[in-house]
Amino acid sequence: MIDETSDKKSSLMNDSSKTSFINIMLDKKNRKLLIYSTLILALFIIALISDKIVPYDPIKADLTTVLLPPSSTHFFGTDNLGRDLFTRVICGLKTSLFSSLIITAFIFSFGMIIGVTAGYYGGIIDDILMKITVILQSFPSLILAIAVAGMLGPSLKNTIIAICIINWTKYARMSRSLAISAKESNYIKSALLCGAKGYQIILTDIIPNIASTLLVMAMLDIGGMILEIAGLCFLGLGAQPPTPEWGLMMNEARKYIYNAPWMIIFPGIAILSVVFLFNLLGDELRDRFDIKQ
Repeated sequence: MIDETSDKKSSLMNDSSKTSFINIMLDKKNRKLLIYSTLILALFIIALISDKIVPYDPIKADLTTVLLPPSSTHFFGTDNLGRDLFTRVICGLKTSLFSSLIITAFIFSFGMIIGVTAGYYGGIIDDILMKITVILQSFPSLILAIAVAGMLGPSLKNTIIAICIINWTKYARMSRSLAISAKESNYIKSALLCGAKGYQIILTDIIPNIASTLLVMAMLDIGGMILEIAGLCFLGLGAQPPTPEWGLMMNEARKYIYNAPWMIIFPGIAILSVVFLFNLLGDELRDRFDIKQ
């Protein structure tokens, strides 16, 4: 009897947990978040295995198939060198997605370290770090990025460096304001009374408590980073031929916009779709955590 009762209780608990999970997933907000997250995960999987799933070589030219329109053989048509456009768009996902992740990870980490350090210690450290931030933010970001990329030379690596240099400042300012607020909280005062050092408080108390806000900002920024990479590559300051990169592909398509419009349409749709998806996920996370930027 005891075993039967315990079995019934465990089955009821399992049923209730399944029901609660289903209810959570059926909730409109959770459902949207799940859909966006699943789609972005699918993008990462496609980017990781892009070299193995594409039907053609993304770089090798074939002058016998120049400027073919979309068909069952070439889904997105071919470009001016006979390369399959569908293949190049899929491979361009890997270039754009992982470049934007590298940039976002750097500006998130570096900006947070600078901002938290300035906000916690204050004084001359705060003055110096914030003056550097203000100087960088006083320039139009695109103009500064073009100038830095131009000085470094045209390449995807230099484009990433240029975008990193100009975009960490907003994370620094947000981290500073959050650190100043956290510094006055009771748990920080308790840590000080217990003899914790400044760097210990920053690493174990402040950063873990402000990271969620900055992560939502970072998620919103990934789409923007993809646009900035594409913009600089379109201007010839980023990836160089024959690299499959969406902005570069649109630049190469300018001469053929009337004869072969698919050359510029499909890379443009790829940029629009991926950026839109990241923005949807970022907005959903911002609303969920009530983040004010």
